[in-house]
Amino acid sequence: MSTFAIKADKFVLPGATMQGGYLTVCDDVFGSWSAEAPEGVEVRDFTGCIVGPGLVDTHIHGFHNHATTDCDPASIDDSSIALAKRGTTAWIPTTFTESVEDIGRACEAIAKADDARPADFPGARIAGIFLEGPFFTTAHVGAQNPVYLIDPDVEVFDGWQEKAGGRIVKSALAAEKPGACEYCAALDARGVVTAIGHSDAHYDEALAAVNAGATCFVHTYNGQRGLHHRDPGVTGAAMTTPETYAEIICDGKHVVPGAIKALVDAKGWQHCVLITDCLICGGMPEGEYVSGGLPVVMKDGLCHLKNEDGTTGSIAGSVLTLAAGVKNMVDWQIVTAEQAIRMATEIPARSARVDDRFGSIKPGRKADMTIFNADMTLNDTYVGGVSVNA
Repeated sequence: MSTFAIKADKFVLPGATMQGGYLTVCDDVFGSWSAEAPEGVEVRDFTGCIVGPGLVDTHIHGFHNHATTDCDPASIDDSSIALAKRGTTAWIPTTFTESVEDIGRACEAIAKADDARPADFPGARIAGIFLEGPFFTTAHVGAQNPVYLIDPDVEVFDGWQEKAGGRIVKSALAAEKPGACEYCAALDARGVVTAIGHSDAHYDEALAAVNAGATCFVHTYNGQRGLHHRDPGVTGAAMTTPETYAEIICDGKHVVPGAIKALVDAKGWQHCVLITDCLICGGMPEGEYVSGGLPVVMKDGLCHLKNEDGTTGSIAGSVLTLAAGVKNMVDWQIVTAEQAIRMATEIPARSARVDDRFGSIKPGRKADMTIFNADMTLNDTYVGGVSVNA
């Protein structure tokens, strides 16, 4: 390894976005930013570009023809390498609604993949595990398998956490399910985020879960009781609880840009989390796949459930990359480039309580960064100070 400096037009740093200058990388960690070029080190010129922390995807089910529930450490590694090449340097593999036993096996495989990685692994780091299900309602089950829906159970969670080696950082549930508030309180005491999703809760039920410890809303607008002037629902609760975080799928298909703007304007960009909710077919050609045990069809940049008669049904998930989502937010003029980058780095890391390790460029941290061209297309990605596209 060596010491070098990145030269660019802008650097998105924790305290401010610095104009011009140089960011030093010492071996595999960040050094400091300086206005003048450091003496005696290689300068890598990214004039015209904006440098931000490596992107952090806190809700993603798979990529590159692999699902997080394949129970195969090698598939987790391949997804990680493919994600890094597309700008994501940390991800939280997200499970589906499956049997208690299968969710446990998936957690074990993710933990095994993480344990076996060498220090110089060239892929996105595993920042934790997100359990999307099985504590949901049939009313908004979406692409989750309704066969395995159960009520929130702390003992069941503890069993999964043991298999995960303590890596579970977020767990989703429908706020109206029996025992939901007790579950939120228990996981909050354990330092684990609870997120409200796939829920038909009324506004007051959602607020009760927030008051008990829930701090996040799963893919806002999608899979939840929507905003109505006589019942604000889950979406209304997401908009009116300023200290919570609201995920948003920023592909323009799950949620149109105008609705994304309404959420960002209501909540503030500082608490809106860009996610992909990407499925197994992300990074793959159009065709038929299996996601969460259910058949899906990927066509026109979107995944749909496949009906028994062979037709396509409701939306199952996205094939978005987080870097493309950042560009979308800027192109739609909803936020600035700096804000969009923060909404895909430090804010998701904070929302999942992994910001002590991910989401910011700080001296001494692993040198994971994403470099965008002026038009917000992806230029390069560095993991541990090494370009993954070199």
